[in-house]
Amino acid sequence: MVPRAMVSAERIAEVVDTPTTVVPPLVPVPLPGGVAGRRLELRDVEFRYPGAEDAVLQGVDLVAEPGQTTAIIGSTGSGKTTLLNLVPRLYDVTGGRVLIGGVDVRDLAADQLWGQIGLVPQKPYLFSGTVRSNLQFGTPDADDDALWHALEVAQARDFVEALEGGLDAPIAQGGTNVSGGQRQRLAIARALVRRPGIYLFDDSFSALDYATDAALRTALVPETQDATVLVVAQRVATIRNADRIVVMDEGRVVGVGTHSELLEGNPTYQEIVYSQLSVEEAA
Repeated sequence: MVPRAMVSAERIAEVVDTPTTVVPPLVPVPLPGGVAGRRLELRDVEFRYPGAEDAVLQGVDLVAEPGQTTAIIGSTGSGKTTLLNLVPRLYDVTGGRVLIGGVDVRDLAADQLWGQIGLVPQKPYLFSGTVRSNLQFGTPDADDDALWHALEVAQARDFVEALEGGLDAPIAQGGTNVSGGQRQRLAIARALVRRPGIYLFDDSFSALDYATDAALRTALVPETQDATVLVVAQRVATIRNADRIVVMDEGRVVGVGTHSELLEGNPTYQEIVYSQLSVEEAA
């Protein structure tokens, strides 16, 4: 027992002593108020992991406007998730800039940056507690009406109502007592409760069936009409109605446009679409 504890303590110490590469600003710059503070822009962004020879992202330019849904699609390893993780500074760019409201994210105070962003990862984490405590994480004052509304938009109300205890139904550590699709919907509801200015969905609909995916995306439109929405997806059906679709390949942007525009003239997008849909379904 003692040797095990010593090894564990050494590993914890290694983590604690690891220097952070994300440094807070000495003099934070305030974020513009209103819609102006929700515009997201990446300018000539490059990123490479420490010690890596090759960059994961190279020369990426992207603009996501408030009131619009901007989607990112590409093959596995094209850099989609890495790009998304640069916005809340889970990593910092190694070249170029990430701007929110015209302000470099590295110049924003952490609480202001994270308060502006609702991130829903592909594999969301639920905490030990209840449905209520998970939904109120980050928004402890949210009342039951707000929680139920968020659940309804996230297509999670029915299954939560069916749980014994409803909002007070227990959730195991990691959400292991609910399905993958239910975890995703609860995480989406948690983001909706916060009502951030920028939503980041990292393949957050992947565990949902097509009907639930479609219903959820339809319900999201009025809820996010003043927000900036950035969606990473593998499924074409999830993003085909986005205002703007960004196509990525090997860490670069190789196309930007609507579904119909890209389907007509972008070979990379065509390859992705026709690997999932028939010609009739894609039209």
